[in-house]
Amino acid sequence: GTSGRQIFQPLHTLRNAEKELLPGFHQFEWQPALKNVSSSWDVGIIDGLSGWTTFVEDVPADTISRRFRYDVALVSALKDLEEDIMEGLRERGLDDSVCTSGFTVVVKESCDGMGDVSEKHGNGPAVPEKAVRFSFTVMSISIRVEGEDDGITIFQEPKPNSELSCRPLCLMFVDESDHETLTAILGPVVAERKAMMESRLIVSVGGLLRSFRFFFRGTGYDEKMVREMEGLEASGSTYVCTLCDSTRAEASQNMVLHSITRSHDENLERYEIWRKNPFSETPDELRDRVKGVSAKPFMETLPTLDALHCDIGNATEFYKIFQDEIGEVYQRSNPSREERRRWRSTLDKQLRNKLKLKPVMRMNGNYARRLMTLEAVEVVCELVPSEERREALKKLMELYVQMKPVWRSTCPSRDCPDQLCRYSYNSQQFADLLSTTFKYRYDGKITNYLHKTLAHVPEIIERDGSIGAWASEGNESGNKLFRRFRKMNARQSKTFELED
Repeated sequence: GTSGRQIFQPLHTLRNAEKELLPGFHQFEWQPALKNVSSSWDVGIIDGLSGWTTFVEDVPADTISRRFRYDVALVSALKDLEEDIMEGLRERGLDDSVCTSGFTVVVKESCDGMGDVSEKHGNGPAVPEKAVRFSFTVMSISIRVEGEDDGITIFQEPKPNSELSCRPLCLMFVDESDHETLTAILGPVVAERKAMMESRLIVSVGGLLRSFRFFFRGTGYDEKMVREMEGLEASGSTYVCTLCDSTRAEASQNMVLHSITRSHDENLERYEIWRKNPFSETPDELRDRVKGVSAKPFMETLPTLDALHCDIGNATEFYKIFQDEIGEVYQRSNPSREERRRWRSTLDKQLRNKLKLKPVMRMNGNYARRLMTLEAVEVVCELVPSEERREALKKLMELYVQMKPVWRSTCPSRDCPDQLCRYSYNSQQFADLLSTTFKYRYDGKITNYLHKTLAHVPEIIERDGSIGAWASEGNESGNKLFRRFRKMNARQSKTFELED
């Protein structure tokens, strides 16, 4: 710890060298000029509600929010990468004095709500205070050279999930479920992003003015946030997926064969149909026509699968299967809550004794990673009476362990080509096991992430080349820093681990 010295100096005392690192230091312009965005470039941290025009009837959002102007933050990010860009040009044997235009920057956007971020003083009432962080990561920069069809990549972010490459754009004290306030604050961000997509940035890199265009891919959202931004019903909906129109019942019948059909534009069209009901249908017919789109899509996200929550969702599911197998649910009808509780504590005890795995209140990433191993399934099998069921459980986990690196790794074609090739086959085998041996759990129902894991992974990878690289992890890691800066060590406190 420090000796009471304040580490974070107020902004006005930062040295100039440090000011260069904050957005608002570098000169630039847009051609054509951005619509509805001031052309001044020396803007630092602004109030998150600025750019939000209030009407007389509007209640101003009572929340604290700070952000950078999006274009200013992007310039700062590019200037940070200046040396990498010049290095990239040299490595490709390109003459930098010729390469002044034709640069394309691909940006990953992430947004995540954080639970309780109230100040902790050891006692007194805990005040519910929630925050939402919106950030972006420069994923790659490429250039198109005269006479070449394809762009040449001159920069690729090596660690797309590190908090170091994840740049905060907007911090707000809002509950992510408070749709009105959230959209009010992100409204200007969406407007700026839209304006930038129709323009070119002119900024000095390596001593010469160069022009950049930007592509934004909103992939760093968990399912809750995607559904909120894209106007879909909440995650308990019969419409189980944010990528396809399948219902939960269909998804449990046909586990593997689905293709991605949803998109932001389609969601907007469906919202209009929902609003106007042109065919005068009953609410049920109408809802089926729009496949659960019942609010106006607010921000374009790229439908993908969130690798971290996928891990957690599937681990939760396996944890429940383990309990059911300990209680041999497959050969009996509805067991009582007492019995279920007993199986659960048996499972927890076993995992704690054999794997040093303490029960957690809410499934988290670390627990999920330790639970989803062959070692864990061996330990659980000691509690499963029938040899046949033990084999089935092991087979299930073996398949899962084969599938997991494909949606986890940053570059599956490089890191795990064999598993990538076998993915469709493995997921088919996995689905077959679930729909036969474990039918008792998958009769007419399946969890959202399990459906995505089985049905959509190969197609997303074909489109994006990776799932892991586009996940929200960098932003999640940034949440840790945010807590740290608020002197909030809530999450490390031991009270969360319930002793039995």
